[in-house]
Amino acid sequence: MAAEKAQKGERMEQSVEEMSAIPARMNEAWNRGDAGAFFADFADDAELADFEGTVHKGREQMIAFHQPIFDTVMKGSRLVQGDVVFARIVGPGWGVVHHRMVMAMPGEEEPPPSRRFMQLLAVVWQNDRWEVAALQNSRLISLETAMALESLAVAE
Repeated sequence: MAAEKAQKGERMEQSVEEMSAIPARMNEAWNRGDAGAFFADFADDAELADFEGTVHKGREQMIAFHQPIFDTVMKGSRLVQGDVVFARIVGPGWGVVHHRMVMAMPGEEEPPPSRRFMQLLAVVWQNDRWEVAALQNSRLISLETAMALESLAVAE
C-alpha cells in the first residue's frame, strides 16, 4: 500500500498503520531471500543490533552482511507467524513498533520455540515516509531456558 501511494505521488501520512506495515514487508523480503528489499524501509544511517549482539551500522552494510547469509546458511528459511504486538507514534515524527515472529528452516512445518524472536523498531518520519532508524532483534526464550543456559555456563 505504501509503495502504491508513493507511485501515485500521494503524500503518505504519519499513521500507525503505515509504520506497522514495515515488519510484514521485511518478512516477505526475508522469505524471498532479498536483503535489499528486507532493508528497504531502513534509513541510510540506520543501526541494527542482531540477536547475537552484533551491531550493524548503515543500510548498505546491513545488505552486504545479510545477502550472503540469505544465499547460504539461511537459504530457504522463512519468517512466519509475524505479529505486530504494538505500534505507536511517540512524538512528532517518531514512533516505535514491537514485532514478533518465528523462523522456520527449509522443510519445517512447525518451527521449534527456540526460534521465536521479537524486534523493537524505532522509526522516524523522513523522506515523506516512515524509516527504521534502529532495530533491536532479540531471541525469545523462557525463564527456564535462560536458567538452564546459565547453569551450563557455570558448569564449564
